[in-house]
Amino acid sequence: MIERIKSLVDSKNVKELRLITEDMNEADIADAVEELEPEGRVILFRALRKDMAAEVFAYLSPDTKEALVSQLTAPELGRIVDELFLDDAADLVEELPADVVKRILESASPETRKGINQLLQYQEDSAGSIMTTEYISLRPDMNVEESFRHIREVGMDKETLYTCYVTDPKGILIGVVTVRTMLLSKYEDKICDIMTDTNIISVNTNDDREKVTELFQKYDFMAIPVVDSQNHLVGIVTVDDAMEVLEEESTEDFHKMAAMLPMDEPYLDMGVGELAKKRVIWLMVLMISATFSGAILTHYQAVFAAFPALIASIPMLMDTGGNAGSQSSTLVIRGIAVGELKLRDAFTVLIKELRVSLMVGGGLAIVNFAYKYAMSGDLLLSIIVGISLFGTVIFAQTVGGMLPLLAKSLGFDPALMASPIVTTIVDAGSLTLYFAVASRVMNITAI
Repeated sequence: MIERIKSLVDSKNVKELRLITEDMNEADIADAVEELEPEGRVILFRALRKDMAAEVFAYLSPDTKEALVSQLTAPELGRIVDELFLDDAADLVEELPADVVKRILESASPETRKGINQLLQYQEDSAGSIMTTEYISLRPDMNVEESFRHIREVGMDKETLYTCYVTDPKGILIGVVTVRTMLLSKYEDKICDIMTDTNIISVNTNDDREKVTELFQKYDFMAIPVVDSQNHLVGIVTVDDAMEVLEEESTEDFHKMAAMLPMDEPYLDMGVGELAKKRVIWLMVLMISATFSGAILTHYQAVFAAFPALIASIPMLMDTGGNAGSQSSTLVIRGIAVGELKLRDAFTVLIKELRVSLMVGGGLAIVNFAYKYAMSGDLLLSIIVGISLFGTVIFAQTVGGMLPLLAKSLGFDPALMASPIVTTIVDAGSLTLYFAVASRVMNITAI
């Protein structure tokens, strides 16, 4: 289909373009737009219906949006922005350069500009920043028939119709009613009699947007109302916006877990210098912190000078410790992210990781002792390595399990305490333990 669209664009067959795009999904059309050259994108956009053009525009990448904005005329741009849902329009304004934003706002209607500015006043990661003000509001004294008439009048411009929100004359949220409930009620029934007015789940405009996604996961809502400090209904967050937040947060966590600064743009859109800057800072921190391992080796050089065979087991101990710590930290970070683990569970996590590490460490130590003794025939070396491996696994899994919770308690993102950080800490700990055991067993004094 994309090849067919390209062919029609090349021949500037606008009539045929409109016919074949009528039944296409907006996301598929957006994929086609991304594949076209800048001139072809404008041709395709001008062939789309006004409402469809706005839907397609919302799916495009920031770079493609910016290019289109510079090519479309002011009236064309104004029609697209006015057709966008306000939360999508606000996101557009936030992600584009200032000169492009100025042109967008100049092209938009006064009502759209007002709505965009209202959403932009909220903190970046708050519920208010991802909400839309386009929802269905009903009065409690309306009956079902009046409510359906109201929905038909205003529904085309609303982001969701299934859930309606009941407010008093002052705009305070007092209830929620679904279209399903209204369909199953009599036309003369009052909204106040069929609405849910107890245990209404809502969020405050200043709540963190991660809290919003947790509520979606817990209650399976299609939308959640957003209220201010006086419980006035100011907007709703829909499930598609919550999914976008989840994707952004997951991507950010992956970057942090890989010891990189979060990236705001797709990989292919970022320059080499920007990618290097995102990576080098954490790598430098880890490099400097890894010098502790060198200091530990220097401190215990008398030990491995007296018993050089100890050196051969250092990579195995450090790798095993790092892997064990990464397993624990990954599980705990994931548990925190999905709401399974809270700060109050820290002691439970500690005890569980200790018990698991005793079993895992004991099994690994026995296998390693048998292998080492079979290969070298050196009983003393096998005992030292076995004991050190046992202690390393216990230390690594305990540290890996507790560091994300510690970060959470200090207000940091638990994802920071992922594999690179844990590995660096465990490397230093495993070396210290290894040579401490060796010096004690062999009765050698470190320098």
